[in-house]
Amino acid sequence: MDVTQLAAEVSSAAEELIAAAQPKTGRIFVLGCSTSEVLGEKIGTARSPETAEAILKALLGVTRKHGLFLAVQCCEHLNRALVVEEDAMERLGLAEVTVHPVPEAGGSAASKAYELFARPVVVESLTADLGMDIGQTLIGMHLKRVAVPVRLSVKCIGNAVLTAARTRPPLIGGERARYF
Repeated sequence: MDVTQLAAEVSSAAEELIAAAQPKTGRIFVLGCSTSEVLGEKIGTARSPETAEAILKALLGVTRKHGLFLAVQCCEHLNRALVVEEDAMERLGLAEVTVHPVPEAGGSAASKAYELFARPVVVESLTADLGMDIGQTLIGMHLKRVAVPVRLSVKCIGNAVLTAARTRPPLIGGERARYF
């Protein structure tokens, strides 16, 4: 797998999603990623820290450029907890848990995020404003209540299906309400 091509695909997809979502500075961008799926294997069977590193470095570049916090979802063995920067946890009032993700329990993406982040912590849950799911890892539980699918020109990262979403506030008030 060409890591330069993977990084380009991730950067392109993330830029397109951010353009569609128009998130405010300081919002959360969540990533779910199966490196096994990226490599064309069944989820959880062919972890690849090298693939995770290429994806994360590309995504960190984009999210930092736009002033967003990146949250990286762990696998089911850690109950889909998330790796974030300590600054994000403190600013957003997130609940920290005690665990250190490793490829065998947490997944390659989360364990690599723990290595790459300046001051990583793991939080139990959060509600993000937008996100990308590489390989159908099910990030929906970490998105705000009204998630809107975003159809990107990039359909796959490597061999993994790419799903993207943004969120919006709920519309309330009925037929007489006005929305801006």
